Amino acid sequence: MIGRRLKEIVAVAAAALSTASAFTASGSFLSTTQHQTAYYKQASSIIFAEESTASSTTSAGPLATKPIEEGSHDELMYALGVNLARQLGDIRPLVENSQELTQLARGLLDAAVGKLDEEGQMKLLGRRGDDLNKVIIERANAIRKKLESAGKAMLKEMSENPETATLECGVVIHPLEAGPDGFGKGVRPTAASTVKVQYHGTLPDGTIFDSSLGGDPVIFPLKSVIAGWREGLQFMCEGETAMLGIPPEMAYGEAGTPDGRIPGGAALFFKIQLIEVMSAGVGGGPKLLGANGKQLTKDAGGVKLLGANGQPL
Repeated sequence: MIGRRLKEIVAVAAAALSTASAFTASGSFLSTTQHQTAYYKQASSIIFAEESTASSTTSAGPLATKPIEEGSHDELMYALGVNLARQLGDIRPLVENSQELTQLARGLLDAAVGKLDEEGQMKLLGRRGDDLNKVIIERANAIRKKLESAGKAMLKEMSENPETATLECGVVIHPLEAGPDGFGKGVRPTAASTVKVQYHGTLPDGTIFDSSLGGDPVIFPLKSVIAGWREGLQFMCEGETAMLGIPPEMAYGEAGTPDGRIPGGAALFFKIQLIEVMSAGVGGGPKLLGANGKQLTKDAGGVKLLGANGQPL
């Protein structure tokens, strides 16, 4: 039970404190603006304000700094350790200083190599299990609160930018690149539209939790996405790229996602390129589109219209 609970909390905590950088790939769609950089810097300063003590570690002796020869057996065993660590996940959210990290690493090693046998492990967990669960939950909740605060700070800073617009629902839109007809001009989707997009989603600390980049554009009906997406995209025109700041109540709320990738209470930030409005397009230059995404004409032949569910009528 303790192991299962630990895994669940670590998943949430690790997602909240991962330091993956947003918008680092090549290409114009991924270029970071100065305003976006400022948003993430502010969030990072809030979330990682107390990380300096946790990140400082004590030396583990000469083996810790000994270079590993490429192609050697040592490198192979090192790779095994890296692979096991990736399966375990980020353990930094569970410790507050180098001394705690040392004891945590000691427990991992002793259990892994059998220095502490099964009987000893069960006896230790039986004696300290309740205290362990309490510490894990307290620290995970503290991380969640920091993430919530960072999200609120980012949304506030975005809303104060004169280049952004804040909708009544709280979604903040920062236009980045205009479509072919200019900002605010061209075809806009409705709540019933099916759209083709490229997107990149991050938490307030820059953690990438979902992205279509590196693959083909995604096509889906707006009715199937979170409310923040649905509301925000209706203010974008075909061809535009924008940054969307979405408050938690327009995303996954207090519950977050079941897999822990998006903690409860987290604001979400998406960079979205609205490539094409596939159906139900309205706006400055409305047109009727078929299931193939092309404008319908009198000689369109067997081309069918798309319904609100994104399927041909």
